[in-house]
Amino acid sequence: MCPERARSSGLRAPRRPVVRGFTIVAAIFLLVVLAALGAFVLTVSSSQHMASAQDLQGARAYQAARSGIEWGAYQVLRNSSCAASTPISPSGTLTGISVTVLCSSAGWTYTEAGDGVTLYQLTVTASQGAVGSATYVERQLQATVAN
Repeated sequence: MCPERARSSGLRAPRRPVVRGFTIVAAIFLLVVLAALGAFVLTVSSSQHMASAQDLQGARAYQAARSGIEWGAYQVLRNSSCAASTPISPSGTLTGISVTVLCSSAGWTYTEAGDGVTLYQLTVTASQGAVGSATYVERQLQATVAN
């Protein structure tokens, strides 16, 4: 059929179907997916940062507990006795960590090569922060010292 005849007879050429709004739906979906991905990355990054900080605080508490063991051993070897419970305050990078040294002999005495030897049990607890909080850290070490 020629185009003049189609116009005169009232017939129209077929049109493509109109798809409106599909692009906006796809764009909104893409934005939602990207926002969710960004929130997920932010959450993972935040938890990684918190875990790294806790690891550092745990290492500091461990070193403070080791310093308490060394302090208690020095007291035992120097004085041949120690106080039942002694709080110490570390300085430098360990400032702010609470350290308590518990010492007991509990009558552990024996003779070795004709000399009396007494055993002392040292228990050192180093902690920082409030119990139950996300930033609380505690380390406890034990040692036995003979004098």
